[in-house]
Amino acid sequence: MTTDVLSRFADLPRDAEGKVTLSDEEWRARLSPEEYRILRESGTEMRGTGPLTNHDAPGDYHCAGCGLHLYSSEHKFHSGCGWPAFDDEVPNAITRIEDRSHGMLRTEIRCRGCDGHLGHVFVGEHLTEKNVRHCVNSASIVFAPKA
Repeated sequence: MTTDVLSRFADLPRDAEGKVTLSDEEWRARLSPEEYRILRESGTEMRGTGPLTNHDAPGDYHCAGCGLHLYSSEHKFHSGCGWPAFDDEVPNAITRIEDRSHGMLRTEIRCRGCDGHLGHVFVGEHLTEKNVRHCVNSASIVFAPKA
């Protein structure tokens, strides 16, 4: 049930805009080591290891840090990249940031609700009609099935 999956976010303190700001110690207490590494330290899970990569059930994907609704299953597709891929996001759920790490220019995507690192977005690959691929770490999202 959706409420069971999202119940872990019910007690999070939120400001007037709904944003979650916790101390490093509080994030460590709430997140698994892998979630913390990815969401708070901008890590990346190994290609093909995330449990949501080939996940196909109908439902919604929420931030594993704060529970914000980020993606819907209607926009998920199999890109072959080794991470969950989406060609659209929930409006106003994601922040884009220029990322020049690793000697290249990329666009990092972060949760607007808690500033958690999600992955990167790529444009121009012609994998879907929208021509956009959100390459998201499984550890940065949780799935809530449709009721």
